[in-house]
Amino acid sequence: MPAAGLRNGNTSMQRPPNKSRDEGQQEWAQKISDLRHSLNLSQTDFGQRLRMSAMAISRWERAAQEPTAASYIDLGNLAGDPLCWYFWARAGLGNEDLMRVLPNFRKRLGRSNMVNLRIATAGSGRKKSKLPQLVAVPLLKVVVASHGGKGDISPVLDDAPVESAIAAPNEWCPNPSTSTCLRVSGNSMAPLIHEGYILAVDSSQHDRSKLEGQIVIGWNKNKGLTVSRLKRYGQAELLQPENREYEPIVLNGKEKWLILAKVLWWIGKES
Repeated sequence: MPAAGLRNGNTSMQRPPNKSRDEGQQEWAQKISDLRHSLNLSQTDFGQRLRMSAMAISRWERAAQEPTAASYIDLGNLAGDPLCWYFWARAGLGNEDLMRVLPNFRKRLGRSNMVNLRIATAGSGRKKSKLPQLVAVPLLKVVVASHGGKGDISPVLDDAPVESAIAAPNEWCPNPSTSTCLRVSGNSMAPLIHEGYILAVDSSQHDRSKLEGQIVIGWNKNKGLTVSRLKRYGQAELLQPENREYEPIVLNGKEKWLILAKVLWWIGKES
């Protein structure tokens, strides 16, 4: 599959320079407030959609504190076309950045602005669009290791800095608000997943009883983040690598492992 990942030149995604309060801050604050009211949500309910507190939403709407790049991406996913482009631009992304990772969509559609980026709401009764629906998935500055390596030590993905974003079909991310992308280090999951691949993961799916046989992100305080396949043999649970040159990890009481997320899909350059 083609490689993906968005950058502005050789630099990581950064928030645009601050404008004056009258020209810039009031505009983004007003657009956030307008979005919340258009969805008929309280600040508490709106915050839950974005994994933020009601107090944080209040600070945004009063222009007391600007959202992070990750929050702007979530706002864009929630808003849909055309307001999504404004929020993604505030995060440092543009139309070309998002469409570059899926060139086939651009070839088929001819114009990037014909893509429908609105997230469908179950039971809305609206007629389904025939245009592809895309969401922006944050690519975090986080490394997940394979067996034998050491990944990033923090188990909290929500607080990780955002490098860029990847556009993906809506059906690939059933829970956009809890989906993120991580980079892989190591080859214990070869031939499926190689060094440098990008994983899309869903942190809302972490129940071990429902993930047997699935590729997951595990975490241990000594090993950090690790990608592997969760297997169960009787009462024993293992993190089983695809590459049989690596030893499996036994999940027992001696070394406490947490399952943080399910791997949804991955992308990388062909060898």
